[in-house]
Amino acid sequence: ARAYAIGGRMAQLFPGLRCVTVCWKQIANLLSYHQHGKGQKMIATPQFDFQLGEMADQIRDTTRRFAEEKIMPLAEKMDREDWFPRELWEQMGELGLHGITVDEEDGGLGLGYLEHAIAVEEISRGSAALGLSYGAHSNLCVNQIRRWANPEQKAKYLPKLISGEHVGSLAMSEAGAGSDVVSMKLKAETVQGGYLLNGTKFWITNSTDADTLVVYAKTRPDAGSGGISAFLIEKGMKGFSIGQKIEKVGMKGSPTAELVFDDCEVPEENVMGPINGGVGVLMSGLDYERSVLAAIPLGLMQACIDTVIPYVRERKQFGKPIGTFQLMQGKIADMYVRLNSARAYVYAVNKACDAGQTTRFDAAGAIMLASENSVRVAEESIQALGGAGYTTDWPVERYWRDSKLLDIGAGTNEIRRMLIGRELIGGG
Repeated sequence: ARAYAIGGRMAQLFPGLRCVTVCWKQIANLLSYHQHGKGQKMIATPQFDFQLGEMADQIRDTTRRFAEEKIMPLAEKMDREDWFPRELWEQMGELGLHGITVDEEDGGLGLGYLEHAIAVEEISRGSAALGLSYGAHSNLCVNQIRRWANPEQKAKYLPKLISGEHVGSLAMSEAGAGSDVVSMKLKAETVQGGYLLNGTKFWITNSTDADTLVVYAKTRPDAGSGGISAFLIEKGMKGFSIGQKIEKVGMKGSPTAELVFDDCEVPEENVMGPINGGVGVLMSGLDYERSVLAAIPLGLMQACIDTVIPYVRERKQFGKPIGTFQLMQGKIADMYVRLNSARAYVYAVNKACDAGQTTRFDAAGAIMLASENSVRVAEESIQALGGAGYTTDWPVERYWRDSKLLDIGAGTNEIRRMLIGRELIGGG
């Protein structure tokens, strides 16, 4: 109520700032959920206090309760049916989750990457697939529009993306251009009033449901990295369609498909950022993408531990709970340390992003450490449950399938190692 009152008072004082009321309503929703929400699945371990600040703690508590009440009950269905729960999108928008990093004057919460990463972590504890789709929407799409769009583009696209009425996506990769992104073939030919796009994109998260997409294409095919531009593409544009849906091992429920551009007509005003300067848009976004998406493995590791600890307390062999066996206690200890060591690095890198001090190699290092720890924790979770862990009756096999994507997506761990080594040594 206090947040609503403050928002209303500010709106009276500054009648032109409608966004102030919107922002404070979102904060009121956050506080209300923080105070009244009830969880369904308890955290199985003490939570180390990383001293992240009051707002970060409120974002965590609010998002955690939302994940427990709304996401966890749908996670198994999402995985089984490869189903995207669109109805959750506007509910997340009401909490302000889609616009965490967007400035208040543009309708967002005006918070930082740390708070964003915490929201990704807690959503991913409920469902890593939804965490991936949320990250693709709120960071890869919304945050890039926040950083690079002009005022007219922000006014046109951000409101519905922040409210959750629209789903966002980013299209960079192609079938023949993954890590070597500069070799992309999607071509944007200059015509009167705009551009014609021809080609395809592949591995695109949220593609089947996206209303607004940030798409990179070659505006000067002979200019290498100096000939790429970013475009804002809308669902329904003439010549734009969805191609084959990609069946993945994990992250089911986060839709992935091919995008097809066949003389797709894009007006000139839909160029985002400098023409032929898209590599700068793209590469700067990758650092923030890796920093924020590194929180997905954190949520997965916590979900693993939340499943394993109650199991080993109850499961008996040789007349006593298997959690009393020292080897099992050692597994739990390793899981806990892998989680919190990754948390420390991921949180530190996101705090550095907020301070304008992040480095490319630390952004890569954070997601590399978190992803590899997550795969290992998921494997050990299956092992801890024994035969039960190797069935679909328990979610740990899903956690392993979901974890593996983060070794590959947003740049493989091999590319991350190469990038870190190159940046530190200063050669090549």
